[in-house]
Amino acid sequence: MADRFIETGIISPARMQAVDANAMALGVTELQLMESAVKSLAACAMRQNPRRVLVLCGNGNNGGDGMVAARYLQTGVDTAVCYADAGTRSPSCAHNLAALKHSRVSLYPFTCADDLKGFAAQFDAADIIIDALLGTGAFGAPREPLLTSVAMANASRATIIAADIPTPGMRADIICAFHRAKIEGSCIVDIGIPVEAECCVGPGELTLIPARKKKSHKGVGGEVLVIGGGPYQGAPYLAGLGALRAGADIVRIASPVFEPIPDLIYERLEGNRIGEEHTRRLIGLAKKADAVVCGNGIGTESHAVVRAVAPYCKKAVFDADALRLPLPVAATETIYTPHAGEFARMTGKELPEDTIGRARMAQDAGISGTILLKGHIDIITDGTRIRFNRTGDPAMSVGGTGDVLAGVAGALLCHLPAFESACIAAYVTGCAGERVAAERGEGMLASDLVDRIPAELYRR
Repeated sequence: MADRFIETGIISPARMQAVDANAMALGVTELQLMESAVKSLAACAMRQNPRRVLVLCGNGNNGGDGMVAARYLQTGVDTAVCYADAGTRSPSCAHNLAALKHSRVSLYPFTCADDLKGFAAQFDAADIIIDALLGTGAFGAPREPLLTSVAMANASRATIIAADIPTPGMRADIICAFHRAKIEGSCIVDIGIPVEAECCVGPGELTLIPARKKKSHKGVGGEVLVIGGGPYQGAPYLAGLGALRAGADIVRIASPVFEPIPDLIYERLEGNRIGEEHTRRLIGLAKKADAVVCGNGIGTESHAVVRAVAPYCKKAVFDADALRLPLPVAATETIYTPHAGEFARMTGKELPEDTIGRARMAQDAGISGTILLKGHIDIITDGTRIRFNRTGDPAMSVGGTGDVLAGVAGALLCHLPAFESACIAAYVTGCAGERVAAERGEGMLASDLVDRIPAELYRR
């Protein structure tokens, strides 16, 4: 991939989790990533020429990082590990603790603040303290006994090196960030994550989908309005079913055409096409929806209505015949889902054949919103970031698959930002297409995709 598509700067913990998961899906194991990261962490500590290092470890993967660092430090410096011995450890932390027990390090398990106070001499003697208590997956301030550990480290004379990110409240003289910085002022070390783990959409993106709470009620999954139909009657219903299968609780179809699908709520529009006489009603429906999917099967004569309704949509996915100039724009976030011909209609520019050239043109299109450019390799960009989706199958060229994709994006848009919604929608719809194609080959129907969406979207 071209260097311009590699993201730099601060990365959020949620995005880093997705990148880690994508790297593992590409064949790099969690333990390989950990070993690579912590070799650099141990080297950072050794550059300070310490006589004694104290490593503070929690129960999560960050604690596992600290334990691996101690294992690498054991032959070069007097090393002690003070580790939490209560609660549930992550698998990688438990794995590395078992290995550490066979290493030449001093182990000091703690379960309470008094245990830590008994280890005061270890804090006083340390030249370097490695902070591996809480990593990027932690939320909120540390509680006891970690709180006492933080206070004792802060009061020591030691240089404190944070493993990836400082524990909240902990003094950090050096921050050794793995792969990319999570906060300003970090020293970044390469840990061997493949470039494609960031540039290409993968299963890691699924970690961004918020889990539904056990006490959720009807409507919490979001309400989607699909505006379409008239010349092409099946399109809005495929979009609606895609939205339902992607987790929306309520999906309304505003269309002149009725199809008897009991899971979808039909909002009847009189006549054969969507016209100006429907504008006021559509605005009212759009205001109530969490996201709107518009353009599926709508034809070429309703664009003025689409433009009029768009500002009243909180969020929207514009597809098919809605992709005309002037482009409709939703109130807050907008996704456009063109194929090559529709992109040319939107921008006046013909796309080149090569993927990198297509990506550059999409990124530089100057369109306010997120573009999901459909093709052999889908390209998703918001003008700044860019991702490539490689899932899918040639059998998906059958009519209607784009409608399902738009519906999936609309459901995700109820809960996620536009860029992330478009990335995930492209990935899971392509995965569903691969599953169907494996069974039915070129006899695929767009409706075959619908029932495969949940298995791909919610595999956790």
